[in-house]
Amino acid sequence: LSMCSKLCYAIGGAPNQVAGSAASFFLQIYLLDIAHITPFHASLVLFIGKASGAVTDPVAGFFISKSRWTKIGRLMPWVLACTPFTIVSYFFMWYLPPFVSGRVAWYLTFHCLFQALTTLFQVPYSALTMFLSTDQKDRDSATAYRMTMEVLGTLIGAALQGQIVASAHVSAHCTVNPSLNTTDSWHDTPSSPDPSDPLSHQVIISHSFIEKIFILCILLLLDPYALNSDRAIPFCKGLALTMKHGPY
Repeated sequence: LSMCSKLCYAIGGAPNQVAGSAASFFLQIYLLDIAHITPFHASLVLFIGKASGAVTDPVAGFFISKSRWTKIGRLMPWVLACTPFTIVSYFFMWYLPPFVSGRVAWYLTFHCLFQALTTLFQVPYSALTMFLSTDQKDRDSATAYRMTMEVLGTLIGAALQGQIVASAHVSAHCTVNPSLNTTDSWHDTPSSPDPSDPLSHQVIISHSFIEKIFILCILLLLDPYALNSDRAIPFCKGLALTMKHGPY
C-alpha cells in the first residue's frame, strides 16, 4: 500500500470522530441552553441515543457480513449509503424546531438516528482494513494511520466546537441578579428561545463546518483493492475467531 492510499483510507474515519466528539461534549449544553428542555429529558435523550448505537453495532455486523460483492467492493456501498443520511440526521440533531411540545421527541429521534447511522458507517469502515491488502504489515500500518486520524478527529471536533461555542457562551449566561426572584431557573426559562441568541448562531456555524468536513473526508476515502475472499465464514464462527484474536 502506498502512503497516499493509507492517508486516504485514514482520512475517511476522521469525520465520524469529529461529529461524535462535538455531540458528546456539547449536545447537552445545546439541549439545556438553546432547546430549553429539562435536565431529565436531556439526560434521557443522551442515554437512549447511546443505547441505540450499542444495539445497532451487532445488528450492523450481521447484515454487513451478509451483503454481496459489488464493483466498489463489499463494504464501500454501506459507507457511501450511510453518509448522506448521517449528515442529515446530524443537521436536524442541532436544529431548533418551531414547536415546543414535541421538542424532546424530535431530539430523541434524530440523536438515535445519528448514533445508529454512525455505527452503520463505522463497522464497515473499520472492517475495510482487512480488504486493503493481503500483507499483514500493510494492514497494521493502515490501522495505525486510521487510529491516528481518528484521535486527531476527536480532538479537532472538541476543540473546534468548543472555541466556537465559548465565544458566545459568555458569563452573562451565568450572571445572577440579586434583585430578581431566585426561583427555579427552569420554570423561568422561556419555552421559545430567542432566535437572536449568539450561542444559537455559533452552533449553526459550527455544525455546518463539521458537515463540510464530513463530505470532504468521505470523498477522499478510497477502496483501492476490495479483495474478494474465496472462503466464506459463518457469522457466529467469525465472531468466535474475532474474540480469540489476541491483538484485537
